[in-house]
Amino acid sequence: MSPSLTIVMPVLNEAAGIDAALMALTPLRARGARVVVADGGSSDDTVARARRVEGVKVIQAPRGRAAQMNAGAQAVAVAPGGLPAVGARNAILLFLHADTTLPPDADRLIAQALADGRQVWGRFDVRIAGRSWMLGVVAAFMNLRSRWTGIATGDQALFMNRTAFEAVGGFPAQPLMEDIELSKRLRRLSRPACLRQRVTTSGRRWETRGVWRTIALMWRLRWAYWRGASPHALARRYE
Repeated sequence: MSPSLTIVMPVLNEAAGIDAALMALTPLRARGARVVVADGGSSDDTVARARRVEGVKVIQAPRGRAAQMNAGAQAVAVAPGGLPAVGARNAILLFLHADTTLPPDADRLIAQALADGRQVWGRFDVRIAGRSWMLGVVAAFMNLRSRWTGIATGDQALFMNRTAFEAVGGFPAQPLMEDIELSKRLRRLSRPACLRQRVTTSGRRWETRGVWRTIALMWRLRWAYWRGASPHALARRYE
């Protein structure tokens, strides 16, 4: 049996972009990919809009990206009645931010990357869309750093087989750096497949806060996390 692809999208107040985000996945869904939208308690009409898209599964989850992604992965692993879903053990999970767009052949690229079993997880290179020329530099360094360290970020559309995801316990229960921590755990199983094909993510975070200011903040937070700072304390600094 060929592996099935499940795309888990954590959302919170994404009404402005959820329609476009889900419509961009139509070709993948047409080829059999499942899409789960895990809402963390949106106060706008994100959920209503997502439920209008035929074939998309929408669930409610505790707020927090890690908790939402874990809930989304669990939602397709268990069938009604609490039994394992058909094909769940053979699935590939892809965790996609609502403001990130996949290559049109992402399903094929992922299947090829994981086909021989030597690598059990991976990520795409990223392009950051926005007005500032610095966003191209940020993306280039992000891709190089990830390829060198074997650590990936959520903006790069992390994917893995379900066996690996469960072996490391899913995303850790922390409010920040959950992608970094998951990468560190997955790296014990294999090096990541670093696909050079690019996902495109929004540069709104950098442009809203200021590109240089955001770069400096993220490096300070990463350094503090490496030194053992609490993810909860770092999340308060980030916000």
